[in-house]
Amino acid sequence: MYQMHHYIPNHVTATYTCLGVGNVSVLCSEKERVALLNFKHSIQDPFEMLSSWVGNECCLWEGIQCDGVTGNVQRLHLKGDWPYPYNYLAGNKVSSSLAELRHLKYLDLSGNDFQGSQIPEFIGSLKHLSYLNLSYAGFEGIIPPHIGNLSNLKVLDLSSYDSENFLKADDMAWAFGLSSLELLNLSYVDLSGAQNWDMMLHMIPSLKELSLSHCRLSNVNLGPFLNSSRILPNIKHLDLGYNSFKGPLPFLLQNMTFLEFLDLSWFDLSLGSNFAKLLSMIPSLSELHLSGCGLDKTRLSSPHLNYSTLSNIQHLDLSNNPLGGIFPSVLTNMSSLEVLDLSDTMLNSSLPILPKLLELHLSGNKFKQIEDVGIWRQGHLKQLSVTDNEFAMEMIDTPKNASECSIYALEFLELSRSLKGRIPETLGRLMNLRHLDLSYNKLTGSIPESVRGLRFLQVLDLSENQLTGPIPEFLGNLTQLILSYNQLNGSIPESLGKLAALTKLYLHSNLLDGTIPVSIGQLAKLHTLSISNNSLEGAVTEAHFANLSVLKLLDASSNSKLTLNVSCGWIPPFQLISLSLSSCKIGNGFPQWLRHQRKLKRLLLFNATLSGPLPTWLQKMPIISWLDLSHNKLSGSLKNLPNAGNGDAYWPLPLLLLEYNLFSGSIPRSLCRRTNLKGLDLSRNMLSGKIPNCVGNLQGLAIMSISSNQLSGAIPSSIALISSLFWLNLNKNNFTGEVPPELGNLQSLGVLDLGDNKLYGNIPNWIGKKLTSLVVLSLHKNNFTGRIPPSLCKNSNLQILDLAYNNLTGTIPPCVGNLNGMVVSHLIYEHLDIDHDKNVIQVMKGVDLEYTTTWRIVYNMDLSSNKLEGEIPVELTTLSLLVGLNLSNNHLRGGIPDSIGNMMKLETLDFSKNKLSGSIPPSMAALTFLSHLNLSHNNLSGQIPTGNQLQTLIDDPSIYAGNKHLCGPPLQNTCSNHQDSTTTTSKKKHKAADEKMEVWLFYVDIMSGFGTGFWGVIGVLMFKKQWRHKLFMFAEETMDKIYVAVVVRVAKFKRGRE
Repeated sequence: MYQMHHYIPNHVTATYTCLGVGNVSVLCSEKERVALLNFKHSIQDPFEMLSSWVGNECCLWEGIQCDGVTGNVQRLHLKGDWPYPYNYLAGNKVSSSLAELRHLKYLDLSGNDFQGSQIPEFIGSLKHLSYLNLSYAGFEGIIPPHIGNLSNLKVLDLSSYDSENFLKADDMAWAFGLSSLELLNLSYVDLSGAQNWDMMLHMIPSLKELSLSHCRLSNVNLGPFLNSSRILPNIKHLDLGYNSFKGPLPFLLQNMTFLEFLDLSWFDLSLGSNFAKLLSMIPSLSELHLSGCGLDKTRLSSPHLNYSTLSNIQHLDLSNNPLGGIFPSVLTNMSSLEVLDLSDTMLNSSLPILPKLLELHLSGNKFKQIEDVGIWRQGHLKQLSVTDNEFAMEMIDTPKNASECSIYALEFLELSRSLKGRIPETLGRLMNLRHLDLSYNKLTGSIPESVRGLRFLQVLDLSENQLTGPIPEFLGNLTQLILSYNQLNGSIPESLGKLAALTKLYLHSNLLDGTIPVSIGQLAKLHTLSISNNSLEGAVTEAHFANLSVLKLLDASSNSKLTLNVSCGWIPPFQLISLSLSSCKIGNGFPQWLRHQRKLKRLLLFNATLSGPLPTWLQKMPIISWLDLSHNKLSGSLKNLPNAGNGDAYWPLPLLLLEYNLFSGSIPRSLCRRTNLKGLDLSRNMLSGKIPNCVGNLQGLAIMSISSNQLSGAIPSSIALISSLFWLNLNKNNFTGEVPPELGNLQSLGVLDLGDNKLYGNIPNWIGKKLTSLVVLSLHKNNFTGRIPPSLCKNSNLQILDLAYNNLTGTIPPCVGNLNGMVVSHLIYEHLDIDHDKNVIQVMKGVDLEYTTTWRIVYNMDLSSNKLEGEIPVELTTLSLLVGLNLSNNHLRGGIPDSIGNMMKLETLDFSKNKLSGSIPPSMAALTFLSHLNLSHNNLSGQIPTGNQLQTLIDDPSIYAGNKHLCGPPLQNTCSNHQDSTTTTSKKKHKAADEKMEVWLFYVDIMSGFGTGFWGVIGVLMFKKQWRHKLFMFAEETMDKIYVAVVVRVAKFKRGRE
């Protein structure tokens, strides 16, 4: 969507750029100074925006401007960067202390995070306000009508950037009191139930700009707006885009005699000659947006078109319309056209030359060759964007038969997700290029000399290609150099240190080696440095950071030969927001210099050779929202974790990952303060004591893993208060008692692993009745007794069921055939994949294996080492997706079901140490993936089947040992003539299984779409995936079909691109 032009009145502009300047001799009002300090104390300031708010001279504070005579505060400019994590305030309300600033004329709180609070009513008492900007600030609820008291207001901006902003209006009559208003922006405010919104144009005659895009408006809301005949000469800018209007155009549009900007995107213009009518209605238009209006070529070539009105249009957006094929000829008559957007219009033919055109957008079309877009013919163009168009031909040098230009004005060229082949040398002819984006293509070869020589180039993005060779020397005007995700090799050139204007340098995920040049430390404007996932080596010293005073994001992770070697007393010149040195070597213990990094929100130091206890100074650090210290040798107490402030509110995905260390002692109660924490992993440590009851305060938690420690006592029922919990892993501890029935309230739970503890009692019935989203249930190695509850069969999504090593009795319930998650492969949405260590431990192939991200494609049932009796239910063999089945070490009787051969995915099958009898079904030879089989120590008889997969197991007689009536290879017992392995007396007995299989196959198609939206209660965010174990051969074959990218929804928080 095209950005709204913000109109700022002249008297506002005159004082806009001079905050806190020229007030040196003015004394601040004491009452207002106290009010400002009260506001400061009521708000969280993670980036120290208000750090200058100290002392008595409040007129000198940043963001404050006072009247030069009276000293009264007139301007409060506290604009933040939210949702980008660089600079913003956060809090659950706006302090009413601001009501004391009675002379305030200008208030900007935009770009901060007020966490779903309501716009305060007291703002309506600031009668002198002429400018009020509360946009992008996380406000929710009904807009208070008290704002209508601000009769001097000229600019009001309550817009947002996302439909999840829940600001609403039920009646817009309050706006009628804004008699001086010139600009009103309510984009993304829900006006679907608002009365009187259509009267604002009449009731506010001073209004010049009105933006109501994405306001959920429809024809129902138009009302008298359709038929009014009143002239509205002041309106110059009207944005009604991205609502749900259709049908005839509002008659009122022809009364806007001076309208210059109109956005009707998503207004259905597919019927009648609305496009022609629109142009004739408003001859004054210079900018028109009609994206997604259902226009086809016939609507554009209407005989009713007034070509004289076409000549006035300078900016035309026709994107997302089904124009198709050839370039619309009517556009060539638009002699004043400077900006044209034809993205996603299905164009596929060559474009004519439009001599006055300066900006052209053609993304998402069907051009066959790049010359179709006229890159070498439109010499007057300044901006060309052609993304998401896979040209059939490589981007080659200028065609010989094409007319060329002597000078190219092009400054901005974007060709991402469109090209293949080498970067042509002829790009060097575009000497005026400032911005070149060739990312996400299939480009090969080296970076040509011609690109390096573009002397005005400021932004170069060649990321996500297959480029090779060394990084060349670039000219000195670059501000952003993005070369990540290629195959560039060699060392980082010393010459990069000469790019004095550079603010962002992305070199990660290449094949770079050698040392990092010290010259990097001279890039005084560098904001972001990412060199991770290479093969860099050597020491990084203080000299590498000498002049990096504005550095905010540093990522050197995954360079295993790289060592950070700075002195203990080093004080860095920067204040980082994000630091990742994971899989590097950090010398001199835990980095002492971090104590000076007070703005850190993301600290990743996993696998960084850290050891010893956490330093005591760390406890006084502000909470670091995303802290990963896993896979080190850190020891001692967790009490020294950062604990000041409430940092979780300022990062979209707060995580605390401390697994695979040597931490000891109890879990500190201070962790319960992290109420916005989304992921907590304390597994693989030496923690002891009880889980504190206050853990129920962690209301935002999605993943809790505290496995492999020495924790004891009962599982606290307060865990049930964490309604968002998806993954609960308490495996390998010393918990005792029964499973708290309150856990049945965790209806979002997908993984429940309580294995390897000392829990007792019956397996609760409520697990099957209430936890209907379970995919993994592991209760192995406990002291559970009683029968397997038939209610477990209601867990139709279950993929892994592990009840091994308990004291369970009774029979295997035949209803296990209802475990549909082991029959039909669902499209499973991964809930939260936090990099590397979310494990489900299963015993397969006789070995304890840890499944990390691969658990989604594991289907396993383990009921071994219990006291189960009766026969193997034939229904069990309908679970055709099972990879592992272990029923060993029980008291099972009867025969092996003939239909065992239907379990075609089986890789491991263990029926050993039971009392099974009869022959081994010949169908077992059809299990083509079977690699681990154990039928030993039963009462099986007859000849061992041969052929197919069983032939691969012929060298291991132990798998049949302890069955004295079995004969044939690999056993030494030979079979006598009367023994016939193909004879069975149980065919009728197991015929039902074959019939049931046919029924399941009938339902496969019906159930195949089940997974859409499964596990969608807590959405989730986009992180890299790391595989610690390659699982089975079929995993590689099916991964692309089952695996779905992480989706993150963190309530009321959004994350921008760093």
